[in-house]
Formats: sequence, structure tokens, C-alpha cells
Amino acid sequence: MRVLVTRPREDGEKLADVLRTRGIEVLLEPLLCVEYLEGPGLDLDGVQALVVTSANGLRAFARRDSRRGLPVYAVGDASAQAAAEAGFSRIISAAGDIEALARLIGERVDPAKGALLHASGTVVAGDLGGVLAAAGLTYRRQVLYRANQAKSLSAAVVRALRAGVVDGVLFFSPKTATIFVILIRKADLEYGCGEMTAFCLSPAVAETARTLTWLHLLVASRPDQDAMVEAIESHRVLIENGGGRGRRT
Repeated sequence: MRVLVTRPREDGEKLADVLRTRGIEVLLEPLLCVEYLEGPGLDLDGVQALVVTSANGLRAFARRDSRRGLPVYAVGDASAQAAAEAGFSRIISAAGDIEALARLIGERVDPAKGALLHASGTVVAGDLGGVLAAAGLTYRRQVLYRANQAKSLSAAVVRALRAGVVDGVLFFSPKTATIFVILIRKADLEYGCGEMTAFCLSPAVAETARTLTWLHLLVASRPDQDAMVEAIESHRVLIENGGGRGRRT
């Protein structure tokens, strides 16, 4: 089985290593390139905790500031792992989405103890700040990186898609799914999706991916990388046992 991983390079390479240990071939095609923004150290006066809604936000904070004493509220396990790798010790993961993170913070955080600093990119999903402010919490957003979109699919991926040797495409965000839809249409390769499976992190991601017609469209049981890997492995076993259409590779 061969899949296309569309995550930014650092996360994509880590995921590729996991998949390859399970005998799954990987084509890396980062559809977003993370650009960390330079600047002075950050003002943490009055901040009681750091909030991250992506691993990239955590990494961007760690590049700009050496302090690791704040507790970190992470949207999911990938961003929580990035916090641990950066040297943070007090990490609380919502293991879910923006709504789950907002609920977790609302349950755990005392508004009287200070502000929450959201280490973010130039574009954010949802309205975390609005939800937290409505709950009486002080929210500060610090833009620390931008994610630049790929302008076209790489020549290697175009060749693989034309040859029909890609069995599935992995989508971890509505943004990357949107970019893929645009680029595969630009390359006039939309027809090939009918022979591939879309693996989606969440229903929101699937809603975007569904713009294309796929052989199968599957949503992970949980919005995390482990569940995505489980979905891929389960689908591969199903196909190999004759339980679904697909190519054996």
C-alpha cells in the first residue's frame, strides 16, 4: 500500500517513519511550508499559561523564547508531544479539537490568575479567543509563524498519480484538503481520486475532502495521528482480505 502524506515536512517525516515501520510506502508532499517569524523575546508578564492549537505554534514559541516554566494547554497529542520535546513539563492535552480545548481550559483555568497566550500562525481555525473571552478568560494571541501554500504538486507526485500507484491520501486539516483539491484540479488529475482512499482526521476535514469523488473516504475514530494510522492499517487489512475494492501494492 502506498499513501500520500500532505502534512508540513517536519510532521510529515515523523508520520512517514511510523507508516514505513508498518510496511506502508509513503510519498511526502507537504502542502504547507512553515515559515517561523523572527522577532524579540516574548512578553509573558501576566501570562499564566500557554495555549497551542498546533505543533507548529509550539515550535514557533520555543524558537522565540527559552522559558519553559508555563503550563501548556495543547489541542491534541501531537502538539502535546511537541511541547514535551521542547522541554515543557506541565502539559495538558485536550486530545481533540478547538471545542474540546476550550472546554478543557474553561474547566481548569482560574481567570483571576492571569492571561492565556495563544502561540499561533497568521491563520487560525475556529474562534478560540471569542469562546474563552465569553467564559471570562483573558486571551492574548501571538502570531509566530505563517504557513505558505504549495503552488503546484511536485513532478514526482504528478507522475505517481498519473501512473495510478497511489492508494490513499492523508489529510490532517481542512486547509491541506482544500489545497489538495485546488492543486489536483490544476494538474487535471481529479479523475484519479476515484481509485484512491481519502483518510481524514475529522468530519470537518472530510467535509472539505468530499469535494472530490473518492473510492473510499474514511474518518479517523479520534482526531489524532494514532487513530489515523489505525484507520490506514484497518483499511489495508480489509482490502487484503477481499473486503473492499483497492489495489494490492
